[in-house]
Amino acid sequence: YEAIKQQYRPEVPEYFNFARDVLDRWTEMEKEGKRSKNPALWWVDGAGGEVRWSFEELGVLSRKVANVLSDACGLQQGDRVILILPRIPEWWLVNVACMRTGTVLIPGTQQLTAKDILHRLQKSKAKCIITDDSVASAVDSVGAECPSLKFKLLVSEGHREGWLNFKDLLKNAPSDHHCVTTKCQDPMAIYFTSGTTGSPKMAEHSHSSYGIGLTVSGRYWLDLTSSDILWNTSDTGWAKSAWSSIFSAWIQGACVFVHKMPHFNPSIVFESLSRFPITVFCSPPTAYRMFVQHKLSSYTFKSLRHCVSAGEPINPDVMEEWKAQTGLDIHEGYGQTETVLICGNFKGMKIKPGSMGKPSPGYDVKIIDENSNVLPPGKEGDIAIRVKPTRSLFLFTCYADDPEKTAATIRGDFYVTGDRGIMDEDGYFWFVGRADDVINSAGYRIGPFEVESALVEHPAVVESAVVSSPDPIRGEVVKAFVVLTSDCASHDPEKMKKELQDHVKKVTAPYKYPRKMEFVQQLPKTISGKIKRNELRQKEWRK
Repeated sequence: YEAIKQQYRPEVPEYFNFARDVLDRWTEMEKEGKRSKNPALWWVDGAGGEVRWSFEELGVLSRKVANVLSDACGLQQGDRVILILPRIPEWWLVNVACMRTGTVLIPGTQQLTAKDILHRLQKSKAKCIITDDSVASAVDSVGAECPSLKFKLLVSEGHREGWLNFKDLLKNAPSDHHCVTTKCQDPMAIYFTSGTTGSPKMAEHSHSSYGIGLTVSGRYWLDLTSSDILWNTSDTGWAKSAWSSIFSAWIQGACVFVHKMPHFNPSIVFESLSRFPITVFCSPPTAYRMFVQHKLSSYTFKSLRHCVSAGEPINPDVMEEWKAQTGLDIHEGYGQTETVLICGNFKGMKIKPGSMGKPSPGYDVKIIDENSNVLPPGKEGDIAIRVKPTRSLFLFTCYADDPEKTAATIRGDFYVTGDRGIMDEDGYFWFVGRADDVINSAGYRIGPFEVESALVEHPAVVESAVVSSPDPIRGEVVKAFVVLTSDCASHDPEKMKKELQDHVKKVTAPYKYPRKMEFVQQLPKTISGKIKRNELRQKEWRK
């Protein structure tokens, strides 16, 4: 880790464009025989369909798409483009084409409702939307309320009234395109935040924030080289897909593996890790919790050597079970839509299960109090990144069109993440919870993650969410919403509650045990799979 900190000295030039300065450079290296025969993108649909593109092929096709955007749609540098597609190769082409044209990409997930799409179109004032048949009708139902929307591109074999057909235009577009000149701080993309604590905000990233800032993830957290094949299971609508399935991998010249997988299916994941030579795997904690419910010993992941997780904290028990079954550690990372990797368990570091690891060499990360004082090890406070006197170029630029919310993220010399944490004596960071999620019961501050991890260690529990609930004596108490395994779902609820309460008292400090408990079929989650504790908490306090 110390060596990584010494080595990491990124250069940020005045002008930078990821397509021209990184992807086209790999194309040159391919032509010169200086890169392995690994594809740049390897896509499978699970039904025999397969696409393998070299960096050169990716370059040719993305230039054609760039011509579609600038010629057929007449889009100019700085115009905003909403992209809502599943995991299909066209998603990657549009990402690169937007870089080449200087248009600002706004990805969205296919699970967005018409109301969500209306909110995004109106708030972003996007001029163009690119999607497929499954979302087109939702767009049409709200299009009349979006005066900025001028072009609708349909990725489909069929045609639809009022839409341009993407595939027809792509076929006929020329493959020569001159990449626009972009400054490193020009806007490259806008990511709507996951909305765990309120309505989604538009986090704007520059060409350098992801294009250079994610070097630290590719090289030191994902541990990639140009001969690796990385599979990241993230939905295309989320920043994590850009993190790992574009920037971190391609900065290192690695191959991005994609399985279309319309619905998440652990069996497909296990079969793919067994069948394809995937070396590095990235999935959220929700997925790993599902994986360890299965018997993994019947599969052999012969090429897999490195696993990572991000999105929310991963329970130590899940890490131990995954390692017991696969022999591999899970390297947890921590970041936000607004940042690149803030903390990580980097290669060569001792892993402390349950810890987010140590600060990324790209940031000066501290635990601070409400007056911006840096707190000593062992003290809980706000996780923050120093931005004065020098703000890292690897942070989001702003919440687009919202200077008030942007200003509210700064306290003293720090960008405040909105998460609570503790740093230990060895410099490892530990997540306590979103600042809004921390429970204050009879003077004790209790982080939900520790209680949830204790519950998940019990064999009857699949997953849980812990929130505050009103109490006349203590002010608030810990309440757990618990999803039980199918074997235990029919057990006597009172007996099960007592058993789980006793278990938590043994595993963690007794004052943290959930005094209230409710057994549920499922937990409310954001589209990206993060638990919506705020929804559960609001329900409790409205009673």
